[in-house]
Amino acid sequence: MIVKEEFLSRLRKIFDLNLYEVKVWTALLSRGTSTAGELSSISDVPRSRTYDILESLEKKGFIIMKLGKPIKFVALKPGEVVERVKKNLMTDAKERSRRLETLRGDEVLDELNSLFTKGIKFVEPSDLSGSIKGRQNIYNHLDMMIREAQKSVTIATTEEGLNRKFEALMPSFEKCKKRGVKVRIAAPITKNNAKVVKEIRKFAEVRNLDKFKARMTIVDGTQMMFMLLDDEKFHPNYDVGVWINTEFFAQALEQLFNHSWDSLKPAK
Repeated sequence: MIVKEEFLSRLRKIFDLNLYEVKVWTALLSRGTSTAGELSSISDVPRSRTYDILESLEKKGFIIMKLGKPIKFVALKPGEVVERVKKNLMTDAKERSRRLETLRGDEVLDELNSLFTKGIKFVEPSDLSGSIKGRQNIYNHLDMMIREAQKSVTIATTEEGLNRKFEALMPSFEKCKKRGVKVRIAAPITKNNAKVVKEIRKFAEVRNLDKFKARMTIVDGTQMMFMLLDDEKFHPNYDVGVWINTEFFAQALEQLFNHSWDSLKPAK
C-alpha cells in the first residue's frame, strides 16, 4: 500500500496521531478487515509495535476489535471516526478543565505560586522579555496581560486586528470596565469592522487610526507587546510578537501614543 507522506502528515495533525498510528489506520481502511500480521506487512510498521498501535487506535475510537482466532480488526467509516474523535476531545477537554478548576485554592497552586514568587526575585529586569510565535499564542499572552491590567490598556491595531480582538479579547475588555481599567483602542475604522466598533465601544474608547499602521498593546505603562510583521502579508502561524516588561520603554511609547490619540477622530 502506497500512501503519500504529505497525506499521512495531514492526518497526523488533524487527528493527533503518531506516524505508526496513521500508517496502520490507513492500511486497515484499505482492507476493511485485517489481522495485526497483515497490517504490519502492509503498513511497514514493525510487528512488535503493531498490536500496541491497534490497541491505541481502538481506545481512540478509530477501529473495532473482532474477537476470534486470529483476532481481526475492523475499520470504521471515516465519518463515524470524525464524530467519535470530536466527542472524545470534548469529553477530555471538560475533564481537564474540571481538574484545573479544582486547583483554585488548592495547596498545589499555592506551592506553584510560591516557587514563581521566589524565582522571580532572581530575574534581572532585562530578562523580562521574550518572543512569541503564532497568532494564537500571541493572543493568549495578550489576554493574560489585559486580564491582569490595573489601570490602563492601550492598543494600536489594524482593520482586521480589531475584528480579531473583538472575538478573542471581549470578555477581558468587559472585566476591565468593571474593574475601572481604562481601555483605549486606535485602529482603522471601515465598513468591515463598523459593527465590531459599536460593540467594543461599550467597554473601550475607540478612535480612527488611518494615518499609519501599528500593532502594539501597552498595559499599565509597565509592559507591552508589539508585533513585528504586517498581518496582511503573513500567515497567522508565522506571526511574531515581542513581549517586554519595562516601565521605562512602555511609558515612553505610551506618551507618544497620547500625543497621537488627541488628534484621532472618535469612532461613531
